[in-house]
Amino acid sequence: MPQGFETESRKLLVRLRDVMASGEAGQARLDEIVRLIANSMSAEVCSIYLFRDDETLELCATEGLQQEAVHQTRMRLGEGLVGRVAKTRRVVNTADAPSERGFRYMPETGEERYSSFCGIPVQRVGETMGVLVVQSRESREYTADEIYALEVVAMVLAEMNELGAFTGEGAAMRARHQEPIMFKGLVGQEGVAGGNVYLHEPRVVVTNVVADDPEVELTRLREAVDSLRISVDEMLTQTATVNNDQKQVLEAYRMFANSRGWMKRMEADIDQGLSAEAAVEKEQSLARTRMQSADSYLRDRLHDLDDLSNRLLRILTGQGRDATGAEMPDNPVLVARNIGPGELLEYGKKIKGIVLEEGSVGSHAAIVARAWAIPLVIRATEITAQALNGDQILVDGDQGIAHLRPDDTVKAAFNDKMAMQTAAQKRYASIRDLPAQTQCGKVISLTMNAGLMADLPSLPSSGAEGVGLFRTELQFLIRSQMPKRAELSALYTRVLDAANGQRVAFRTLDIGSDKVLSYMKPNDEPNPAMGWRAIRVGLEKPGVLRMQLQALIRAANGRPLTVMFPFVAQLEEYRMARAEFDKAMERERILGHPLPSSFEIGAMLETPSLAFAPDVFFQEVDFISIGGNDLKQFFFAADRENERVRRRYDTLNVSFLTFLEQLIARCNAHNTPASFCGEDAGRPIEAVVFAALGLRNLSMRPASIGPVKHLLRRLNLDEVKAVIDESRARGDQSVRSAVTEYLRKQV
Repeated sequence: MPQGFETESRKLLVRLRDVMASGEAGQARLDEIVRLIANSMSAEVCSIYLFRDDETLELCATEGLQQEAVHQTRMRLGEGLVGRVAKTRRVVNTADAPSERGFRYMPETGEERYSSFCGIPVQRVGETMGVLVVQSRESREYTADEIYALEVVAMVLAEMNELGAFTGEGAAMRARHQEPIMFKGLVGQEGVAGGNVYLHEPRVVVTNVVADDPEVELTRLREAVDSLRISVDEMLTQTATVNNDQKQVLEAYRMFANSRGWMKRMEADIDQGLSAEAAVEKEQSLARTRMQSADSYLRDRLHDLDDLSNRLLRILTGQGRDATGAEMPDNPVLVARNIGPGELLEYGKKIKGIVLEEGSVGSHAAIVARAWAIPLVIRATEITAQALNGDQILVDGDQGIAHLRPDDTVKAAFNDKMAMQTAAQKRYASIRDLPAQTQCGKVISLTMNAGLMADLPSLPSSGAEGVGLFRTELQFLIRSQMPKRAELSALYTRVLDAANGQRVAFRTLDIGSDKVLSYMKPNDEPNPAMGWRAIRVGLEKPGVLRMQLQALIRAANGRPLTVMFPFVAQLEEYRMARAEFDKAMERERILGHPLPSSFEIGAMLETPSLAFAPDVFFQEVDFISIGGNDLKQFFFAADRENERVRRRYDTLNVSFLTFLEQLIARCNAHNTPASFCGEDAGRPIEAVVFAALGLRNLSMRPASIGPVKHLLRRLNLDEVKAVIDESRARGDQSVRSAVTEYLRKQV
């Protein structure tokens, strides 16, 4: 690039910085900016379009087009060349605009006189804010150097817009981070909560976009990159404690940190007049754009570059994870792109709600949120770009919605919903110590799911009759190395002590699928949910299973013990797992340790195959726990992590209920106790149907016990069963409508 052009570019950026520092109103600033850019680029037209809503762009300032068109000309995302730039986030550069695909003539602008067109997306870290356009009468394409200079200018415009430099009248010039926004995500954990945003990893704020001395900025950048390279190298020296996937990520970090192309592009941005921070962020924005059309492997690598850019920005700005220096507000609602179980557990139960841009219903965060009964919304796209620490936020986990900076109408409706739930909880508290006895005299045992010591205080307050599922894998997931037997024994002892004599069903380690230990070598499986997981891992690596069983026996210390094995698919697997328990008991007897006063060894039925096991299985097993979450996905061949299919299949589908009814009949024929464990057990309508089919034990999150018990105590299950049978006889696909209508009349 010619040195003179670089000088002109820097001069333009300095002028733009001066305009930003002026006391002029937002519209006056925009008008001055388009004039400066047009003059600097020797263009007859320069225009800036900003988004007025997610789908509509508005002409907010122009030099060269008709002034009457400002704030009047609008176009949809993808409409015309400007809309195409905004939608694709890519430059459109043409010498003959009218002949270009998608061209739309806007007569009120007077642009018919101009042949050439160059549109540049105005974007910041993946968020498109608008489009910068230059045009001229001469039929020509803009050079690569000119486009590069315009991209640098667009970067500065994005930062200025982020900092509120263009605030004015009209929707397109509204103050950012002040408008109410609703994010429609997915349900991760039900419940509602209101509070204030606490960002897990706040965005770095770049305030010095334009630099006076490129040499100083180049030195700052090189020193920061050197520091980054050293930190990555130090992380790689500790690879003995990380798994292969983590090592690959760190290797990718080192590759990018040592990339000459990445460095050269940032150095060129600084030569154009950007500060070191702005140069890093410009490259980060371009990488985000490239992610949109990349394949999955390249997207992962670009995510690595994105994370590395954030590290570099924090080094340059001195802003750590708590970049804004914000203290945790009252009633904090955690907002993050994603979060691991260890990080989430560090926050503790003071978090009132969680909203994630990524995540899944089976993620570690969802498991912890369910354990704590904290409302969780996942897949709330772009919320980390919109939310600021301290912003008011309402989390509706029942609907998978988050209201950021809600208006008074939304707040009033939300407060009404919370008040109704509070009143309901008071009603549930009044029946806490009463049995879940139906009007027809049947008694249903309601137990709770748990996975953390922090869950156990909910045992007496919820009215649960014990713990129907204690997930032991959470203690493995939150650690960076395998826990020792003594540590597990101490934990299980505290669990049994807290249960105060009530039954606790410990599920042995259920890892694999979506639950991967950082210190175990992962398997590259095309379908991990149906792969090497749960009891399959335990039987192939019996050392871990034996250690856990010994820890459980020692924790019992002469008290009753209940253990169940997860994901048992056939009789032989149960027998092999049961043999491992018998070996552990014999070893503890030889060592002279106290043995449990009694024990129950059960299996979780999560695959349809086990329902068709030989009769001897039902005779040998002490109890069966139906794992509804996994069973449903295998029964319907619908991956519960795939949002396109998982919601298409209803738990109250006649086929699924018929399968459950047949399974219950087999259990009853052999006097094998059976329970249903999973999210569906905690949904009142589903719980009533399960009880009507003959299940007498349901295990659910603590917060669900009150609503389920309240409904069961008001119903006659014989009548519910008759409604189910009538619906089935009519050929209904699901009994939900029929049962819901019956309940509406009864309660």
